[in-house]
Amino acid sequence: MATITVLSPVGELRQATFAVPPLPADLRGLTVGFVDNTKHNFDLLIEGMTVLLKERFGVKAVVHRKKANASTPAADEIIEGLAKDCDVVFAGSGD
Repeated sequence: MATITVLSPVGELRQATFAVPPLPADLRGLTVGFVDNTKHNFDLLIEGMTVLLKERFGVKAVVHRKKANASTPAADEIIEGLAKDCDVVFAGSGD
């Protein structure tokens, strides 16, 4: 008799809650982070955004981190690193 593997479509439940700080009024002197979901062209978008954010808005630095793939959450190390190194973080998508 053959074995059949049944996968559950139920996602992982997270119990932790946290307060979201307000967005800054100005980006000047801040470090901005982006979570790249690995879809096509997001890296090209970030290249242009980096120049724009630095020249027009006075951003100090831009941090770009890629997830393993588009269908899974970002690894804890990515989230923790962005939280430590950045003042503001955006999730990004491309195509």
